[in-house]
Amino acid sequence: MNWQRPDGRKSDRLRPITFEKDFTRFATSSVLTRCGDTQVLCTVSIQDGVPKFLEGKGQGWLTAEYRMLPGATPQRQTRELMKLSGRTQEIQRLIGRSLRAALDLEALGERTAIVDADVLQADAGTRTTAITGGFVALAMAMDKLVAAGALARSPIRHQIAAISVGLLHGEPYLDLNYTEDVAAEIDCNIVMNDRLEIVELQGTAEEGSFSRAQLDRILDVAEKGMQELFVAQRAALEG
Repeated sequence: MNWQRPDGRKSDRLRPITFEKDFTRFATSSVLTRCGDTQVLCTVSIQDGVPKFLEGKGQGWLTAEYRMLPGATPQRQTRELMKLSGRTQEIQRLIGRSLRAALDLEALGERTAIVDADVLQADAGTRTTAITGGFVALAMAMDKLVAAGALARSPIRHQIAAISVGLLHGEPYLDLNYTEDVAAEIDCNIVMNDRLEIVELQGTAEEGSFSRAQLDRILDVAEKGMQELFVAQRAALEG
């Protein structure tokens, strides 16, 4: 039995994705990333200095913060102020790890790149959208440092993107929306670089387990989507 996608997409099709650059004025760079009905504002700020554990080592750092705005979902979300939920902490660590894989941290010098991902509207895939859009914002910020003479070259060494794949009725489906995410038996979030090397793989069986053969099929579908995301990122950066 095949799953009928609510938006009529084929199983291996991405939702429409767009990058609106310079969405805000004051951050070093900003990108409003729309993936279907999911919208994430990704901003990058550059600060001099690094965390204490890196001082004097001649390299930079990247960290990330993730928040979901109260009106991002049908039922209002309470703002996370003094205490972050485990989900929020896990997602922002994932974003940070993923985007650090894009950088030559020595070439960045003793600076810290702070990536803020703020979800304006959520229809699943907020963490993958944050990573994919966050890379575009990060590359823009590095280009601005080069243009200002602060860096001799961009520290970007790899493109980074992320996508979800779920198993529905035993078949892999790319880039799940909320309805599909809730229904999926297996839900995977995959982060890759532009060599199609895996940076991070999160896979969860909601009920039961899944096989190595099923994982291979999930990765095959993810690679197809990833290649399309890399093309979209490059077009945004060149445009």
